[in-house]
Amino acid sequence: MFDVAIIGAGPAGMSAAIYARRAGLSVAVFEGEMCGGQMILTPDVENYPGFTHISGAELSFSMSEQMKSLGAKLIESRVQAVKANEHYTVCTSDGDFESKTLIIANGAKRKRLGIAGEEKFSGRGVSYCAVCDGMFFKGKTVCVVGGGNTALEDAVYLAGICEKVYLIHRRDEFRAKGMLVEKVKAAENIEILYSAVPTEIFGDSRVKSLRVKDASGERDIETSAVFVAIGLVPENGIFEGLVSLADGYILASDDTHTSREGVFAAGDTRTKSLRQIITAAADGATAATEAEKYLHG
Repeated sequence: MFDVAIIGAGPAGMSAAIYARRAGLSVAVFEGEMCGGQMILTPDVENYPGFTHISGAELSFSMSEQMKSLGAKLIESRVQAVKANEHYTVCTSDGDFESKTLIIANGAKRKRLGIAGEEKFSGRGVSYCAVCDGMFFKGKTVCVVGGGNTALEDAVYLAGICEKVYLIHRRDEFRAKGMLVEKVKAAENIEILYSAVPTEIFGDSRVKSLRVKDASGERDIETSAVFVAIGLVPENGIFEGLVSLADGYILASDDTHTSREGVFAAGDTRTKSLRQIITAAADGATAATEAEKYLHG
C-alpha cells in the first residue's frame, strides 16, 4: 500500500513525486513510456527558471534522477484502469497496486490531422516528434503543420538540419510567442504558408508529397516528411466515472482537487489556461502538498 500513486512521469508527475517523498510519503510513479512526457520532445527549453538553455531531454533526466534518488518507486507499466473502493487500485499490465491517494498527471498527446494518408505513412514520413525523427531527414525538404509554440519550435529545429522547411498554418497569423515568430521569419530556409490546410498525404513506401489547400486552390508540395504539431488532446477515458471531465480534460482548479476526495489532477491533463513545463511542475508540487494534507486529515 502506497501513500500516493502518481500516474504519469512528466514534469507534473515527477515534481509531485519529489514533493511527496520530501514530505515522507511512500510514492509509486506509473509511466508506460519514458520519463519526461511532452517535455522530452522539446529541443530547447529557454523559459524554465535557472536555465538560460537546456534541452527537454536533459531536464527530464535531471528530474527523474532527483525523483528516484529521493526514493520514489518508478513502475514502468501502462495504467489500464483505476478502481475506487476504500482506497485506490491502479491496474497495470504488470499487476494491481493499492494507494491511499491518487495524483493523475498523465499529460496529453499530440492531435492527429485526420486526413487521408496520415495513418498509412505514420512512421514512414509522418511524425509527431521533430526532435525524435528530424535527423532521418537531414538535408531534405520537410513540412511542419501548425501555428503554435511547438510547431514553430519544430520548424526552427528542422531548419538547422534540413535543406527546406515549409511551415503550414491555417490562420493568417501565428499564435506562438513573439520570439519564436521572429526566429521563424529570420530563417532563410523556412517558407511560411498562411491560411493553408493540408488535405492529403501521398507516397509509395514513404511520404513523397503533401497536398495543401488555400484561397487559390490546391497544390502538391514535394516533401520527405510531414511533422504534425497542431495541439494536444487528453487521454482521460479511463478516468471517466472516477472524476468529472470537461472537454476531455479533468475538471480541477489551481489547488488540483478533483470531484473525488483523495484524487488530484496536475499538469496538462487538467482544465487550465496555460500548459507549460513550469505550470506543470507547480501543479505537481501543489498536488503532493494537498495529498499530504488529505492523508493527515
